[in-house]
Amino acid sequence: MFAAVDGGQLRLLKPEDIEKIHETSMRILEEVGMKIKSVEAREVFAAHGAQVDKETDVVKIPRKLVEGAIKKAPSKVILYGQDAKNDLHLEKTRTHFGTGGTVLYALDLATGQKRPTTTHDVRDIARMVDYCDSVAFYVVNTYPQDVPDAASDVNRFYWALTNTTKHVQGGMYTMKGLKDVIAMAEEMAGGAEQLRQRPLISFIVLMISPLVMDGEYTDYLIEIAKKGLPVTVSSEPLAGATAPVTIAGTIALNNAETLAGITLTQLINPGTPVLYGSTSSIMDMKEGTYMAGPIESAMINAGIAQMTQFYGLPMYGTAGMSDSKTNDSQAGYESALTAMTVGLSGSNFIHDAVGILEMCQVFSYDKMVIDNEILGNVLRLMKGIRVDEESLAFDVIKTAGPGGHFLAEEHTVTNLRKEFFIPKVSDRQTRIRWEETGSLTAPERARKIVDKVLSKHVPMPVAPEVKARIRAKYPEIKGEELY
Repeated sequence: MFAAVDGGQLRLLKPEDIEKIHETSMRILEEVGMKIKSVEAREVFAAHGAQVDKETDVVKIPRKLVEGAIKKAPSKVILYGQDAKNDLHLEKTRTHFGTGGTVLYALDLATGQKRPTTTHDVRDIARMVDYCDSVAFYVVNTYPQDVPDAASDVNRFYWALTNTTKHVQGGMYTMKGLKDVIAMAEEMAGGAEQLRQRPLISFIVLMISPLVMDGEYTDYLIEIAKKGLPVTVSSEPLAGATAPVTIAGTIALNNAETLAGITLTQLINPGTPVLYGSTSSIMDMKEGTYMAGPIESAMINAGIAQMTQFYGLPMYGTAGMSDSKTNDSQAGYESALTAMTVGLSGSNFIHDAVGILEMCQVFSYDKMVIDNEILGNVLRLMKGIRVDEESLAFDVIKTAGPGGHFLAEEHTVTNLRKEFFIPKVSDRQTRIRWEETGSLTAPERARKIVDKVLSKHVPMPVAPEVKARIRAKYPEIKGEELY
């Protein structure tokens, strides 16, 4: 099991606020309804008593259906890695961070310039995920532009699964791609039933704000639920644009939309493992653009974390991105502030937390290493202050006495790594030593780590015969194997 820390220290909503938001979300679903473009989904809701308007495709969902689905959905979801040490147990306020987004560009390691993403990025980011100790999972975060759109899904999951033993999750772009990816994962797991028992992959399906369930995506959701595989149902309302400008109103809308999707999963297949998702943020009113790094996005996600804990559902949250175009101060403080806020709220599966710049459009390898260090600090904070006989250290203080020191004490050696976060990027040298070692900046120090990982790190390999069978079945998989 991957080590987790407990969040939940930050509480932005009072208990009565949670009740008001829940009540508003129920009224949205009962009185306003969702426009559902999937024929099969409308039929499922109608069969269970929802009111379906055949002219507008708007479905008004009774609260008893929603509340029944919340009870049927598992309160604990386990997402498995190919190595059991990377299994994620998602429940209550256990918190993990990982990658996310669907960026179309990366900052090139050789030129530093923005360029289209490729299958090599999917592969190399997977290797970075495998290395970074504060990154618990790989939500495939780049869209490879060197393969046809029809081959995107199978390439994204193949290169992810063969280059990290951590759990892999992603959105899908075609129904054929979804079915191919499930079949490929079954091959790697040793069979369909083995994949059900230890799902190495999971999926993401988005609601469209405000209050729309897209036909194609909803059909993906139905297919995944029928297979009994884990799925994130997420919503992405933007405060001021596709949601009310108020944070409470945005949370209520996000809550209604996501619960509508979760309700469908449980009507299709009760007990389907599902993560309650939020990728909600705000629109910048000056530029008219989506914002990835504002503190209000973190506040919305922190509030929704409390809603998911109210329902007893695991949460897929969003934090750690920046709208900066480079690895500058803005990139650091936006990523740190949002990751810390959502982490302390107790969200379980916080994606987008490493490497993302420029309104979730660009990936930076250097930023991924810096973000891994930011997350190490956040996780250290969340562990809190241990207070017991050993940590209070009365006997050690007595031994050192007035004017003494603690450098040579066994207590110091024993507890150092339990108490201190040991950074890999931060510079803590004297100026003299810093200058002697090249006067490197934080991005330059991060680059050295990136170069080392990409030249030397080898994840636990997938059996060559398994990879050969998969590549023979899916010749559209492009790219050379590294090992």
